[in-house]
Amino acid sequence: MAGLGPGAARAMADGLVHPDLLDLLHAFPHAAAYVLGPAFDVLATNAVADMLLSPFAPERNMPRVLFTHPAARTVFAEWPVVTSATVHALRLNAGLYPGDQDIAAVVDELGARSAEFRTLWDDHRVGGLKRAYKVFVHPDVGRIELTYQTFDAHDAPGQQLLVGTPARRSRSEEAVAYLASMTANPGAEPARVPHT
Repeated sequence: MAGLGPGAARAMADGLVHPDLLDLLHAFPHAAAYVLGPAFDVLATNAVADMLLSPFAPERNMPRVLFTHPAARTVFAEWPVVTSATVHALRLNAGLYPGDQDIAAVVDELGARSAEFRTLWDDHRVGGLKRAYKVFVHPDVGRIELTYQTFDAHDAPGQQLLVGTPARRSRSEEAVAYLASMTANPGAEPARVPHT
């Protein structure tokens, strides 16, 4: 792939997603796929991820969701694991992008609002969002277990594509299919997924 010209780089700085990442995003119809910016703002989602993250709408910044949204501790079944991984990855991005105003704004805001965030931030650990296992408890479909892979885009600095896939022939796979059907036929009532 060719390098980006100055116009494309400026557009991405304004929060737009690189077209190649958008193409990849929609290539995973049976997974939750979304693009994050350096401050972990959700810049784009496929249909499944949009439904998976719908309990937090309209908030699009994942650290803010985790530390300030009242549903976060319910939806993220392993909230302490997810929050520590997110804060350590945010600290890594703060080092990679030292002038990023969005990262600074999130850190300042959450540092003032959440003692739990401050504790994690002050431990000075860093880590990337590479491979992760996440458990969601979605209000419409119940428990969903996904294994995430994270892809860095060399021609879209700071943007990452996260793809969460369920185990084959699992209840989570049924739940993901249900979420996909909700977006494909918004007026129709899809087959119910039993809560477990």
